[in-house]
Amino acid sequence: MGTVALGTSGTTAADVIAVARGNARIELTADARAALTAAREIVDALAAKPEPVYGVSTGFGALASRHIGPDLRAQLQRNIVRSHAAGMGPRVEREVVRALMFLRLKTVCSGHTGVRPEVAQAMADVLNAGITPVVHEYGSLGCSGDLAPLSHCALTLMGEGDAEGPDGEVRPAGELLAAHGITPVELREKEGLALLNGTDGMLGMLVMALADLETLYKSADVTAALTLEALLGTDKVLAPELHAIRPHPGQAASAANMLAVLAGSGLTGHHQDDAPRVQDAYSVRCAPQVAGAGRDTMSHARLVAERELAAAVDNPVVLPDGRVESNGNFHGAPVAYVLDFLAIAAADLGSIAERRTDRLLDKNRSHGLPPFLADDAGVDSGLMIAQYTQAALVSEMKRLAVPASADSIPSSAMQEDHVSMGWSAARKLRTAVDNLTRIVAIELYAATRAVELREGLTPAPATQAVIEAVRKAGVEGPGPDRFLAPDLAAADAFVRSGAVLTAVEPVTGPLA
Repeated sequence: MGTVALGTSGTTAADVIAVARGNARIELTADARAALTAAREIVDALAAKPEPVYGVSTGFGALASRHIGPDLRAQLQRNIVRSHAAGMGPRVEREVVRALMFLRLKTVCSGHTGVRPEVAQAMADVLNAGITPVVHEYGSLGCSGDLAPLSHCALTLMGEGDAEGPDGEVRPAGELLAAHGITPVELREKEGLALLNGTDGMLGMLVMALADLETLYKSADVTAALTLEALLGTDKVLAPELHAIRPHPGQAASAANMLAVLAGSGLTGHHQDDAPRVQDAYSVRCAPQVAGAGRDTMSHARLVAERELAAAVDNPVVLPDGRVESNGNFHGAPVAYVLDFLAIAAADLGSIAERRTDRLLDKNRSHGLPPFLADDAGVDSGLMIAQYTQAALVSEMKRLAVPASADSIPSSAMQEDHVSMGWSAARKLRTAVDNLTRIVAIELYAATRAVELREGLTPAPATQAVIEAVRKAGVEGPGPDRFLAPDLAAADAFVRSGAVLTAVEPVTGPLA
C-alpha cells in the first residue's frame, strides 16, 4: 500500500493514483499541521470581530449579505453541507471518490483554508480506514468547485449520510466512523464552506485519465504497427528524418514506437508485389500524426494537472498576512477545457483505429487477406460484426467529444452566472477512455489474426511476442466462427491491463 506524506505544497499525480487506486495511507507532515494551526488562528480572530467576513460570519453565494451571529455559525456550517449534498443518479466509482477526498485534503493542508488540524486529520483517517462516501453522478456544475460531490464527502465526516466500508457494504456513515474509532467532526466557522469549494473531482478524474491514456496511446502505436504489417505496408514512412522536418514531439514518439515494433519484420515493404501500391492509406500512413497530436494534447493536459496539483483552491482564502480574501479560483475552466480536449483526441484515435480494422476485413483493400478474415467466407462471417461493435463505440466516442465546457447554466439566483461544467467533462472522458480501450482491443484482435493468416511471411519479433502473449491470455486465433464476445472481452482485458506493453517492451525496450 505505501504511505503518502501530505504537506503544504500540493501533491503529485503519482500520489493521487497511489491513494485512489492503491489504497496508500496518508500522513500529515509537521509543516502541514503548523500551517493549519496558523491559518485557523487568523479565522478565529476574524470570527471574534463584529465586522462580517464572507464565509466566516456570513451566508453563502446569493445569501452572502446576511451577517450570521456566533450562536448560529456552527449550524450554518452544518446546514451548508447538508443542503449541498444534493447529488442524484448512480454512485460514482470508489477511486474517483478517494481522489476527490484526497485532493480536497491537499488544499486543506496548504494552510489557505482556515480548517482546524483535527478536521484535516479526520479526513485522512476516513481515507486510511477505507471508508468511501456515497457520491452521485449528478450535482456538480464545475464552479464554486464540485459542490454536491464534495458535500457528500463532508457529510460522512459529520457522521451523516451513507458510505461504503472497506468490505464493500454501504452503511450509515456514523456506524462506519464508530466502527473505526473516528469521532464525527463538529464543524466551526468557514470549515463547511472550505470542505466544498474545490475542483477536486474533475482534477482527480483528469489525473487518472492521463495515467490510463498514457498506456493506451502506446498500445495503440503497437496495434497500428500490427495492422501496417498485416496489410504488407511500408515502414519507410516512419523514418525519423521525415518526422524531424515537422517537429511535433508526440508525432516523433509515435513513429519511433511503431518503427521499433516493426524492426525485423518480413511482412513490411511489399508494395511492388502482386498488387502494387505507391502509398498506404491515410489510416496507416498517418497513424503517427494522429496519435502524436493526441500525445501532445496529453502533454498540455498534464501541465494543467500539475499546476492544479500544486494549487490551493478555496474561496475565500487565508493569506499569510492575515487577510481573508474572496476570489474566483474555484472556477473549473482550466481543467474542464483539457478534459474536453482529451475526449476529442481520444475520439479521433478511436476513429482511425476503426478505419484500419475495416481495411483489414475488406478483401478489396486488404491486399490478399480473406474476406472479414473468415475461415470459409460465406459459411463463416469472421470478424464482420466485431467491426460493427467497434463502429458503434466510435460513434459513441464522437458524441462524447462534444465539449461540456462550451455550456453554462446560471445558478444561485444569478450570482454564479457562468460555470465550467468540468465535472461533466470528466465523467464523459472516463467513458471515452473505457470505449477507446475496447476499440484498441478490437484492432488488436483483428490485426493479430491477419498477421497469422500471412503464411510464409515472418512477422517482427515484437509483433510475434504480442501474438503469443494474446493467445496465452485466451484470445483465440484464426479458425471457424465461434462465440465472439468472450474473445473480445479477453482482448479488452489484455489491453486494459497494459499487457500489450508487457509483451512488446522486452523486445523493443521501453516505448516512448
